[in-house]
Amino acid sequence: MTKQLLLAATALVAILPVTATAQTAKKATMPTKATPAMRADNPFAKPSTLPFEAPPFDRIKDTDYQPALIAGMAQQRAEIARIANNPAAPTFDNTIAALEKSGRLLERASNAFGTVTGANTNDTLQATESALAPKFAAHSDAINLDPKLFARVSTLYDRRATLGLDPEQAMVLKLTYENMVRAGAKLSAPDKIQLSKLNAQLSTLETDFQQKLLAGTKAGALVVDDKAKLAGMSDAEIAAAANAAKERGLAGKYVLPLQNTTQQPELAVLKDRATRQALFDASWTRSEKGDANDTRADIAQIALLRAQKAKLLGFPTWADYVLQNQMAKTPGTALGFMQQLGRPVAIEQQREAAELTQLIKQQGGDFAVTPADWDFYSEQLRKAKYDLNQDELKPYFEINKVLNDGVFYAANQLYGLTFKRRTDLPVWQPDVMTYDVIDADGSPLGIMYFDYWKRDNKSGGAWMSNLVNQSKLLGTKPVIYNVANFTKPAAGQPALITFDDVTTMFHEFGHALHGLFANQTYPSVSGTNTARDFVEFPSQFNEHWALDPKVLPHYAVNYKTGEVIPQSLIDKIKRASTFNVGYSFGETLSAAELDMSWHSLTAADGKQDVDAFENKALAATGLDTKDVPPRYRTSYFRHIWANGYSAGYYAYIWTKMLDENAYDWFENHGGLTRENGQRFREMILSKGHTEDYAPMFRAFAGADPSPAPLLKSLGLNADGSRIAPGGAPRSSDGTVAPDMHVAETTVVK
Repeated sequence: MTKQLLLAATALVAILPVTATAQTAKKATMPTKATPAMRADNPFAKPSTLPFEAPPFDRIKDTDYQPALIAGMAQQRAEIARIANNPAAPTFDNTIAALEKSGRLLERASNAFGTVTGANTNDTLQATESALAPKFAAHSDAINLDPKLFARVSTLYDRRATLGLDPEQAMVLKLTYENMVRAGAKLSAPDKIQLSKLNAQLSTLETDFQQKLLAGTKAGALVVDDKAKLAGMSDAEIAAAANAAKERGLAGKYVLPLQNTTQQPELAVLKDRATRQALFDASWTRSEKGDANDTRADIAQIALLRAQKAKLLGFPTWADYVLQNQMAKTPGTALGFMQQLGRPVAIEQQREAAELTQLIKQQGGDFAVTPADWDFYSEQLRKAKYDLNQDELKPYFEINKVLNDGVFYAANQLYGLTFKRRTDLPVWQPDVMTYDVIDADGSPLGIMYFDYWKRDNKSGGAWMSNLVNQSKLLGTKPVIYNVANFTKPAAGQPALITFDDVTTMFHEFGHALHGLFANQTYPSVSGTNTARDFVEFPSQFNEHWALDPKVLPHYAVNYKTGEVIPQSLIDKIKRASTFNVGYSFGETLSAAELDMSWHSLTAADGKQDVDAFENKALAATGLDTKDVPPRYRTSYFRHIWANGYSAGYYAYIWTKMLDENAYDWFENHGGLTRENGQRFREMILSKGHTEDYAPMFRAFAGADPSPAPLLKSLGLNADGSRIAPGGAPRSSDGTVAPDMHVAETTVVK
């Protein structure tokens, strides 16, 4: 996942920082004193003198952010005023390029602020975030709703064919105009006032949601008194649970912190059914306890206000508004695509649930599988079917080996990159690692930060974002970070991770490559500044290299013996790759449809009862949501309520389609080679948003995307039958299954 931080440098929407903030159990309070003016010695007052302008985290105090952010907004407002009031006739340089150059102070401060509020927050940072949320919204509105500024942009847009612009300039002008219109630039004065009120309310509510969620997630961790109840967990995992309890002042007990998803990793190994149920319930109800951290009231209001905002801007629903500038274009196209996948996935879910219930009965159990049981028994079934034990795999995945000899090695083989560890750059937390990224020709490409270990003051999940954005206009190169939430081993224990964690590392580094290869003049279209249903394409595509026969043996080495992972284990991993897809893919699909349901409400539908609406929406999916709950429940669905993925969670599935189509191209053209990697870099990864997405993809792949390779990757035919191992996709009657294509309306012309 990418984190869209406050984009202060452009007339595109000045976006509120959407990095989910970490919370403490104590709710942050608004500052009571007036914010002091930014001092001359504030670390943000001048560009950093560190390599690539990396932030000087060793000099930044928590109290430095608020004055710098406020000063940055004031500075950009002054810059915007000079552009809007320029007596000279509008030109691309004095209007659009000038907008792209504006907001340097604000960008420096907001990029760093978004990093620490997401990955290492505290009460002071949360208070700052709460205090500034409405100010950011007002700042965005002041730019986007400025009539003089819009008049200049509109004049240029109307004359765009006569300006002699290059393709990137033409795209920047187009996007600037369209985004100002989408932000309300054409509204009447009274409607602009109403829009600003809605934006302020939404920014406050979204920040409040974020803070409640992490507080609730922290408070919702399962506390276990008896070690015997943790039977099935490894000694190292139990030690980590004991250490987590000690850190919370609960010495002698064990704490299982919650990750951001519905399912929790311990559910796959815990033998005690009551403990499994308690852990699942803790996850499922974390934000629905009727206490100060209950998010449902905020969610109901956010959904209503978004519907009202969409209506004000001339759209039937928030989903219609959001998808207008996405690759899919309309909610109908996105839903139609998901529904093509729904039937075969639902059939697979039914098969999987029946298999697990049968296994339970074979073991003497007198109950059907439940969500709390699913991972425990599916892991047993995995072992029985494929003789694949996750604990057997872990010794081969030591995190530093995975990073250096897996993630980095694949990037070297595909793109010629090399990486050099550095220890001189200040970081926001001692566990963070930094690397120089060196291009194939030996030139410096950027800097990477990695923050992998779970902390109570870190938002859940994994993400990528920029500390410094690439821009030829500004003379800046990318400084990028990856964040994850892997369980840190106890002192003296090896840093072993699961294969799912390995995949996460490759995924987030795929985002990083998209940012590192940015080669744009203008920051607003640089790197990962793309549509949601395109930005996850490079990251999901990069996951494929984790299992590549050239890459996997290079990093999958037993940390004790030095033995390379045996081919027998590799074969087991590959054979098991489509195991449990009804669950794993189905939980994502139901979450995506739940998101679209929430954002297909009209203003006339009014405020919803959150639980009742959720139940109705999940029932409408046709999926087995009783046994396979959504990956994120409404009440802790941070992606859509605070992280910029509203009406956009389908993007993970849509871009999975793009990724599988692209990987098909690689497989048909020699697989992992420098030549193929360079082609992908030049035609996809280095483009940013300088071209329309559909033609860009078509130019690379030679055709529009089809859902067929996605279903094939799941081991399913369109009719729900399973694909025989090694066989071509076939229908239930034995004939070759028909190809499936996305409707013509899904591509940008």
